Amino acid sequence: MCSHYQAMKEQDRYRRHFGVAPPAEPGKFDVWPGYAASFIRRPREADVGDDAVPQREAVSGQFGLIPHWATDTLIGRKTYNACSETVALKPSFRDAWKNAQHCIIPVDAFFEPDWRSGKAVPTRISSENGDPLGIAGLWSAWKSLKGLVHSFTMLTVNADSHELMCQFHKPVDEKRMVVILPPDSYDAWLQARPQDSMDFMRVYAGQLVASAERPAQASLLD
Repeated sequence: MCSHYQAMKEQDRYRRHFGVAPPAEPGKFDVWPGYAASFIRRPREADVGDDAVPQREAVSGQFGLIPHWATDTLIGRKTYNACSETVALKPSFRDAWKNAQHCIIPVDAFFEPDWRSGKAVPTRISSENGDPLGIAGLWSAWKSLKGLVHSFTMLTVNADSHELMCQFHKPVDEKRMVVILPPDSYDAWLQARPQDSMDFMRVYAGQLVASAERPAQASLLD
C-alpha cells in the first residue's frame, strides 16, 4: 500500500499533463499521510451547462481521507489507501464512493518496500517514459472550526498479476498496487457514475520502472 509518494514540482509540466493549473498552495513534494498535496476533481459547477466552467480543477488537501463524520483529522493517518474490493462497505470511504467523489492524484513517483532481501528497501516507482502518473482516488470535505478541510485517498487493487508490483511488500502480505489511470481516461473517471466506478479498478497496463533508493526520512507521527 502506498504511504509515500513524490508530487510534481514543475507547474508547467503539471498543467501540460493534467490540463489544469496546480493550486496556489500545492503542498509538499515528498508526501506522507497527513501532509498537504494537490488532487484534481470535477467542479460541481461543471454539470450546470456553462461552457465557461472548466472540466477539471486542482485542489489542495490532506493525504488521508477525513470522512464527514470524523471528530478530528487524525483518522487520515490510516485512510490514505482504500481497497477497491471493500471501499463501498468501509465507513471511512463508503459515502465518498457512493457519491462518486472521484479525483486524480498527480504523482511523479511513489514508493513501496522491497522485502526480497529480508529487509524493507524503499523503492521508487515511476513511469518508464518519465511522464507523470495520475492515480485514481476519492476526495472528501470535512468541516472544522477553522473552515473546510479537503482530503483524499488512493484506490488500490490486487497486484498478483502485475509483473513488477507483485514483488513488493512482505512475503506474507497480499500484493497490492495503486490504481494508475491511463491519461485518456482522466475525464471518464472524474465523470463516472457510482455504478460505473468499479470499471476503472484495474491493474495498470503501462510500463513502470523501479529503482532502490533511500528517500527523505519521515514518519507517520511527524
